[in-house]
This record gives sequence, structure tokens and C-alpha cells, in this order.
Amino acid sequence: MGNKQTGLRAIVLHGAHGGPDTNWFPWLDNELGAAGIDVLRPRFPTPHGQSLQAWLNAYDLAVTSLPLAPTILVGHSLGCALALRLVERSSEPVAGLFLASPFVGALGLPDYDPINQSFFDEPFDWAGIAARKGRTSQCWAGDDDPYVPLSRSQEIADRLESPLEVMQGGGHLNSETGFNTFPQVRDAILAARNSI
Repeated sequence: MGNKQTGLRAIVLHGAHGGPDTNWFPWLDNELGAAGIDVLRPRFPTPHGQSLQAWLNAYDLAVTSLPLAPTILVGHSLGCALALRLVERSSEPVAGLFLASPFVGALGLPDYDPINQSFFDEPFDWAGIAARKGRTSQCWAGDDDPYVPLSRSQEIADRLESPLEVMQGGGHLNSETGFNTFPQVRDAILAARNSI
């Protein structure tokens, strides 16, 4: 009880064709808020106006006026690629990195690949990301994701040297497969708080 971190912040990063009020993001906001963790859910332009620079600008606009605080990044789908870019450009380690259905590169999906391309134009600095990903990182993926092959999420977990929890029948870990709650992510963040 005595080691409660004050000022810990979790920033939830949605994916392409998504938004901050979809899937399990509002639920996670409520759960973490009840545990005394500030949550920020920025809205990124998608699909129109979507680009890495536009998303970085929206992120910066959302956080610029906030006081400095240990920050956990929570990404879903393309939001994971944004999280990786944010860690990559950061001069300090983040407090934690939690990625659901992560991938990098084209997926062979005509509705997504063109608008996602700018996120992957430059190679990732995997060594730098691994060095600044924080003490705690974890990935989750469905074993039957219709968009992101499991092997693509495993690749991210391997590069980060992070555990990957495979969710049976989880699909894309979104509302389509009943993921309006995601206790595993909440529990991982609450556990990470004690090591920050």
C-alpha cells in the first residue's frame, strides 16, 4: 500500500480506422483511473489524414501541456507501431510498454497498407527501443487474428525480448471478438506499477 506511485500515466494508442472510445480502451481507462493511474486516450486522424507525422503531431499536442510523469504506453494494432516510434525518439526510457496485436510492415490489406506505410518507411532502431522500453513490457496476440498473423506479433515480442501471451480465439483483440474488457493488460500495468 505504501509504494503507490504518484503521477503514473498510461497513454492508450488506438489503431488505424480506430478511435479512443472503441474496444477495451474506455474500460481500461476506468479500471486504471480507479487504481489512481492517470489515463490519456489521444485521438489520431484515421483513415483520412493518417500518417506517422500526423499521429506524432496529435500525440505531442495531447501531452505537451501535461506535467512530466512516468509514462506507460499501451498500443493496439497500428498504435503499437506508434508506441515503438515514440520509444525510439525518446531520450529517456518509458515506464512500460504494452502492445496488443503488434506488427510492423505491410499486411497485404488494401484498406490498411497504404495509410500505414509511413509508419514503416524508416527502419526501426530496435536496439534503442529495447534499451528504452522500460522495466516491464509485454505483448498479446490472438491465435486467429484476421489482420495480423501471429508470427508478426511474435517478431515484435522477440525483438523487444518481451513475453507474448497468445489469446485463444482472441482475433484482433478488439470488440469484434468480445474484447470490450482486457483484464490481462490492466493486471500487467498494475503489476508494473510496483516496479517503477
